[in-house]
Amino acid sequence: MSLVDTNWLEENLDKVKIIDCSWHMPQTKRNGFDEYKVKHIESAIFFDLDKNSKKDTDLPHMLIDKKSWENIVSNMGIKNDDPIIVYDNSDVISSCRCWYIFIYFGHNPNLIKVLDGGLKKWVNEKKPTTNDIVNIEPSHYSANEKIELVKNKAQINENILTKEFLVIDARSKERFEGVVPEPRKGLRSGSINNSYCLPFSELINADHTFIDKEKIFQKFSSIKSSLDKNIVFTCGSGVTAAVLALAYSLIDNKYNPVIYDGSWSEYGKS
Repeated sequence: MSLVDTNWLEENLDKVKIIDCSWHMPQTKRNGFDEYKVKHIESAIFFDLDKNSKKDTDLPHMLIDKKSWENIVSNMGIKNDDPIIVYDNSDVISSCRCWYIFIYFGHNPNLIKVLDGGLKKWVNEKKPTTNDIVNIEPSHYSANEKIELVKNKAQINENILTKEFLVIDARSKERFEGVVPEPRKGLRSGSINNSYCLPFSELINADHTFIDKEKIFQKFSSIKSSLDKNIVFTCGSGVTAAVLALAYSLIDNKYNPVIYDGSWSEYGKS
């Protein structure tokens, strides 16, 4: 199970490393780190999704190299055998992207989980928050890159012909169908040939929790063959694709998340 609930976390705060991975779409004019400094769960470490992504590219949120990841996680004081809970305070459930990155770089999937409902549910339940910044003692983290968990543009194009895996897009149907402009400049509207659309928002309740497993199963069942083929998730910039990946892991506990990292930010350029 890739989720934990708020009551479980409240009872186990001292037994896990906690990461705040709040990231917001640029048009919201919100800043995850500024909000973290005002209010976060006790002992939470902030993970900056923009800063902790690949620098030498104009594509957002691309995976960084193994050595850079080891440095980032070591500076967060996290060890290879640490159980980690990631949460966010974001409408795009950005914690799932952090969950995916840790799994991609070899952290035991059983040791990295997302807080169901995130900070929104935590605060609504009047659970304690703080503005204290935790003191971090650096560790020596060692990564093990799982390159099979990411797809590039060439593989996506090849798959249009071979149909070895399904591509499922987490963007809204309006963006997928190309009837509204993309929020990022310079991108055409539309979607990848032969891909399917399952908006991530359909899997999330108003309180930011995931819908129940039976409903998730039904959502994926409505997509032709999605329950008996390999699946690759895509979106705008690789963030909400991870929401679908986590949702799918809830109905298939053997599933390892696979994402087209460039997503429409790359594909929509061509």
